[in-house]
Amino acid sequence: MKIENQNPIEWRFAERAEQLQASFIREILKITQQPEIISFAGGLPSPATFPVEEMQAAFDKVLRDNGKVALQYGPTDGYTPLRQWIADSLSTGGAKILPEQVLMTSGSQQALDLLGKVLIDEGSRVLVETPSYLGALQAFSVYRPEFKSVATDDHGLVPSSIDKVAEGARLLYSLPNFQNPTGRSLSVERRLELVETCARLGLPLIEDDPYGALSYKGDPAPKMVAMNPDGVIYMGSFSKVLTPGIRLGYVVAPLPLARRLELAKQAADLHTSQLTQMVVHEVIKDGFLEQHIPKIRTLYGNQCQVMLDAMAQHFPAGVEWTKPEGGMFIWVTLPKHINAMQLLDEAIAQKVAFVPGSPFYANEPETNTLRLSFVTVSPERIRTGIEILGKLIASKI
Repeated sequence: MKIENQNPIEWRFAERAEQLQASFIREILKITQQPEIISFAGGLPSPATFPVEEMQAAFDKVLRDNGKVALQYGPTDGYTPLRQWIADSLSTGGAKILPEQVLMTSGSQQALDLLGKVLIDEGSRVLVETPSYLGALQAFSVYRPEFKSVATDDHGLVPSSIDKVAEGARLLYSLPNFQNPTGRSLSVERRLELVETCARLGLPLIEDDPYGALSYKGDPAPKMVAMNPDGVIYMGSFSKVLTPGIRLGYVVAPLPLARRLELAKQAADLHTSQLTQMVVHEVIKDGFLEQHIPKIRTLYGNQCQVMLDAMAQHFPAGVEWTKPEGGMFIWVTLPKHINAMQLLDEAIAQKVAFVPGSPFYANEPETNTLRLSFVTVSPERIRTGIEILGKLIASKI
């Protein structure tokens, strides 16, 4: 029997719900599902890199040998052998990471949300790069912080600019390796300066590192968590080196914070899929990533060079762009008078998509910027799409 409301419900949402905004990138992806669209918009790993056979074999083995455990509820902090593997992989001679510091999460996006929940009060000052990862801005915004932008240049975050905005800050969020959206990386010297500055200020530093393994030269940069395990919060993910469909990430934190994050996760989802964690551990435990990641690096490096070559050929004078040595993104700066949002409408009309740069800024967006991703587009379509985009830009100069 269906009961009708005598009085229509007037929904009253929490103030934090009023802060929720759709991800601009996710909205663009709805358009780019059309096969005729040449999409440089999504930050999606290439499906060509997904280890389907290895994952299938691991699922079969885990379910055959330990299915009842894999299909049961699991501990909130995660599957112990996988946490031990992560701790061992991050430990160096000077810095020992304990498995107790590792919390498994449902993708690194959940790690961002948990960090926001535990560290940010309304009005708390949060320091972010200029520009910064849209997903982090979105996750932290729910907790209504005061974002302060840290200066950047062609080499990434400028550590010397932190002092003037650091007073009262709860955390600094950084992506030091092949940053999303710019593709920039911090030098070893800047990493040291950044860690030393945050340590001097007593400022927690988040090191978000989803792309660090994807260096085209094969030489990952030193991790900041190894420089100061007591002051750096490290975030990692299996999305870019295995597959995003498993939704498996992790956060490594000093023990007092790790415990608070665990409690917050208990309230959020009890635990991340035990089955998924056991399968991932089965895949990686014997060194699979050492053979698999170089294949990803080669593919992405080749794709990146195709796009860079096409941009050099078709983009007019006055346009600048980054030349990443890893990761998945190129950042483009147009002449000041060109609005990338307006350019997007014209590009989509010609079956090409990208992400305008404005949503990546916490403050004072630069409307003449855009992000291009090259990893899911064939070389032929990259050349075609960049030629179309170049002609559209040239028509505005």
